[in-house]
Amino acid sequence: MPMPPYPIYCYRPGCGKPAVYKIAARWSDGVTQELKTYALSCADCLPEWFRRSREKQGACRLAPGETLAAPGIYTLERGRRDAQMTRLPDLEKEVAGCG
Repeated sequence: MPMPPYPIYCYRPGCGKPAVYKIAARWSDGVTQELKTYALSCADCLPEWFRRSREKQGACRLAPGETLAAPGIYTLERGRRDAQMTRLPDLEKEVAGCG
């Protein structure tokens, strides 16, 4: 689904900054696939949200036939669908080293 035309803010309560990253994991039931969103984050809150997203994914139970990849960090790009979003593996490594 393309990004809506209104501003998107960081999920952290009280932050109020625009979200610039989407933390999500590829999910599939064997027929369809999508990005499962864990958080939308500003740059300042990214390390905490990435850590929390990895913890949440680790506790997730899957039904037979489902797959769920590890969460990744994607740039929020207006007008782009999930499949077109750019994943940032170098930033993931950098952020994973924080905390």
